[in-house]
Amino acid sequence: MSRFATGVVVLTVGGEDIHGMTANAFSSVSLDPPLVLCCVAHSAVMHQAVSSAGHFAVSVLGADQEQQARHFADKQRPLGQAQFESVRTRPGTRTGAPLLVGALGWLECELTESYRAGDHSIFVGTVLDSRRGPGQDALLFFEGSFRPGACEPRKTS
Repeated sequence: MSRFATGVVVLTVGGEDIHGMTANAFSSVSLDPPLVLCCVAHSAVMHQAVSSAGHFAVSVLGADQEQQARHFADKQRPLGQAQFESVRTRPGTRTGAPLLVGALGWLECELTESYRAGDHSIFVGTVLDSRRGPGQDALLFFEGSFRPGACEPRKTS
């Protein structure tokens, strides 16, 4: 799977179980209704956070956000609110989950389905709100490394 390039997101949950986690197992599922999925290990703090909260948010990281990706992937970072002290965020309007400032885009989702799949759960969320950020270039993960992904803007007629 290291040969499959993926985008990088930070999943977050607000409220009592506030938590953030870097992920690359994230995908769009459906446009109508708008559904996305993320895969989270049963052993991850995020697994219990999403299960308890019943919602999650997604910040799609830009090429200049590798530091944030590394921060939320670091198992030695503080937990709870303290993990967000070095990162600029704003609360989501629908879930209250922290959204990373400067991301390429944001989604706020209500957890609608959960499927056990080996040592992970597949969480499916209905998109409650989505916003687009100003950035152009994506942060990718390929061959075990973060890499910038230059994206040409779509031409409109």
